[in-house]
Amino acid sequence: MRFPLAPTAKIARHIVKHKLKGTPKFAMVLQLEPLHTCNLTCTGCGRIREYSTSLKDMVPLEQCLAAAAECDAPMISICGGEPLIYPKIEELVAGLHEQGRMVYICTNGVFMRKKMREYLASAYTPSFEPQLAQLLTEKLVTEKEAEAIRKADGAAKSKVVIRPSKWHYWNVHVDGLEFTHDLIVEREGVFKECVAAIQMAKILGYQVATNTTVYKETETAELEEMFKFLSSLGVDGHTISPGYDYDAAKKDMVKRLGKDPAQFFLTREMTRQKFKDIERWGQMFTIFGTPGYLEFLAGKRELACSAWAVPTYNIRGWKAPCYVMTEGHYPTYAQMLAEVKWDRFGVDDHGCGRDARCENCMMHSGFEPSGALSSSPRDSWINFKYNFGSRPAPYPSSPELTRAAYNGATIGKGHLAEAKEAVNREFAGVKSAFARGGNDLPHDHDHADSGHSGGSGGCSSGASGAAGDQLADLKAKIAAAKKIEVKSE
Repeated sequence: MRFPLAPTAKIARHIVKHKLKGTPKFAMVLQLEPLHTCNLTCTGCGRIREYSTSLKDMVPLEQCLAAAAECDAPMISICGGEPLIYPKIEELVAGLHEQGRMVYICTNGVFMRKKMREYLASAYTPSFEPQLAQLLTEKLVTEKEAEAIRKADGAAKSKVVIRPSKWHYWNVHVDGLEFTHDLIVEREGVFKECVAAIQMAKILGYQVATNTTVYKETETAELEEMFKFLSSLGVDGHTISPGYDYDAAKKDMVKRLGKDPAQFFLTREMTRQKFKDIERWGQMFTIFGTPGYLEFLAGKRELACSAWAVPTYNIRGWKAPCYVMTEGHYPTYAQMLAEVKWDRFGVDDHGCGRDARCENCMMHSGFEPSGALSSSPRDSWINFKYNFGSRPAPYPSSPELTRAAYNGATIGKGHLAEAKEAVNREFAGVKSAFARGGNDLPHDHDHADSGHSGGSGGCSSGASGAAGDQLADLKAKIAAAKKIEVKSE
């Protein structure tokens, strides 16, 4: 079948239970944000901007578990921020599993290998040697790291870790191939680290999904190539959704990048154009989504917004009315359900926004549940056929596919390439005041392991003015790098 039986059956039982009870509104997926701190500053992300005054605050572990128990959603998406920064992330995952919940860790991938090395150190026996040998061969761990795993002390052995489980997915953020992804996350080397983390996870037996946000300048041809590449790595499934123009993200684009948000975010009609092939992709790749939602993205039908089915809980409480809009925070899920005027939001039968902010939203967090919860005989049948149909075969790997994926910093064509060249020219012939023997300053500051904070290229926020301009100019940079004609809007 397309998706694993156990979690599929669990979700189906949850839906049937509430339908039999006549529950008008209930949670399907909890978006749990234990913190909003992040190691990246992705263009288009609203979280670190909306909650910029509370980035150091965290939801206590017990409070996180209580929120999951209160709404009783069968699936928990731990997001943020970067959830792997949360000091109690391992205990949180373990506690959610004890409650019988499916857990997705939505991560940018930078700290994944560290967490998996901790798992190896905790669980190591000689039976792990074949996997460790493969990790060494593929340069996913170093000899030093492998030796530390083999000789782990008592503290490492007793540490709570994130283990492979049928109830757990790493959900890795990938917004395109190397050039595009590194541009959007505003740091070179992140795509390469994501791929390394995915490869390591599959060797160790983890389930891995990816999540992709599509923006105005995202090319559909690149999305298909991205899915092919990720499928060839053994990724178990993909979530894809159109970008939403958060107020906080729009203000950041104007203030920090000096750009017009209208050149970045999608209108509803643009979304339908971008997703016109989504149903075909659903047959080629393991797309996480109901057929109804895929039809909605392709413009073949309308869906109502069911934001109450995917509530968000964070440092301020239950965020309302939805994951992307904020009119207030509530102390309990029940109070939020009762007091929010849900008929003020979403779209009408003609797809027009009841609230101006809803006009262009087609995000999965609002509309995906509507496809799953539909009671129409047709929707019930296509959902059953989709879920229990055959799983798409992994796309065959090839050197050509891999070369096409690494089209940025790996081949010296990342979004900071011109800025680096300018810096190198500026420092050409200059001697370091601290150099021994008059050695010139190095021309290449790249590091081997992009997973560290000092990784390849560094964060663009510390780049020169020229680098910042290149980073900000998404439309021109992507088009120029790929040598395509950009039509004026």
